[in-house]
Amino acid sequence: MSTLTLISKPGCHLCDVAREIVDTVVADLPGEADVEVVERSIFDDPALFEQWWEKIPVVLIDDRLHAHWRVSADRLRAALTDETPTPTEESA
Repeated sequence: MSTLTLISKPGCHLCDVAREIVDTVVADLPGEADVEVVERSIFDDPALFEQWWEKIPVVLIDDRLHAHWRVSADRLRAALTDETPTPTEESA
């Protein structure tokens, strides 16, 4: 099982977009791709705030940085399924 952590804050438009992408990608994953999604606010943890306040939204996969500011659905899907993404306008 992989853990995807979305680090965000209330009222953040980019965070809302990232959340939608994460939800859509995870919902569309094949059944064998077992992913737990956890969302954390930078306001709930001073260490998160200190580390990420300039880069939200941040996506971590198994505690490793996957993306910040903007999340690519193709790149996220590839990371969660161990596939190489095909170049698209979104990821180019």
